[in-house]
Amino acid sequence: MAEFGVRDVERLLRMSRSTIQGLIRAGFVAPGRGARGEYRFSFQDLILLRTACALSAAKVPARRITRSLKALRRRLPDTVPLSGLRICAVGDRVVVAEKRGRWHADSGQYLLDLDVSVADGELSLQARDDTGGAEQWFDRGSKLEANDRERAQEAYHRALSLDPEHLAARINLGRLLHEAGRLPDAERVYRDGVARAGKDAVLWFNLGVLLEDMGRRDEAVAAYESALRADPRFADCHYNLALAYEAAGNARGAIRHMGEYRKLVRR
Repeated sequence: MAEFGVRDVERLLRMSRSTIQGLIRAGFVAPGRGARGEYRFSFQDLILLRTACALSAAKVPARRITRSLKALRRRLPDTVPLSGLRICAVGDRVVVAEKRGRWHADSGQYLLDLDVSVADGELSLQARDDTGGAEQWFDRGSKLEANDRERAQEAYHRALSLDPEHLAARINLGRLLHEAGRLPDAERVYRDGVARAGKDAVLWFNLGVLLEDMGRRDEAVAAYESALRADPRFADCHYNLALAYEAAGNARGAIRHMGEYRKLVRR
């Protein structure tokens, strides 16, 4: 049953009207019409809209999104809470995770979740436990960083899929992606983080470091300034900003921030 208007979708999904209309025009969702011709959306439509937006951001090809969402619609119940499913991109495939397990949206085929590890020359296969909360996945990622950074990244991704507000998982994931040379992916992680928690100084600082490495100094300076607005006593940020100002020929700004850095490290 179609129960929601465009304003409801804007409020519930925090999605702009133009984005909603663009997803409709692209064929990702086909809402019903009310008595006056206005769009009316079902629970299914809300899930599909949210999924289409996330998959587009993840660079999944539009044809695959359309095909996957059509198949997903056929398998969704008429009413389902928005938090009842986790839908993500695994490579170029759309995967749905729910209590019964994980399955491909295209085919409905269930996936076998296994953790693979090698210790003392022996191969070990263990069913992956996906029931842990975000904090457990964060802890797992922290322990994996020393020996298996790819699996650490996956653990942090899982933590964020359960709790997108988990700052520590987001910061660690962005750092690992940055160190792996996956700079655009790291930027997406940080940008999403500052959109959710714009007052976190470490997120802004890490974004600034990343932008400098990408050769985007002006944007890096803006990120450092945002970090200092969140935490004026962030010594390393004063130092980086002083160097960035010096490189840009802003001697006054460089002297001021280097002075702040020295005062903070002397305390």
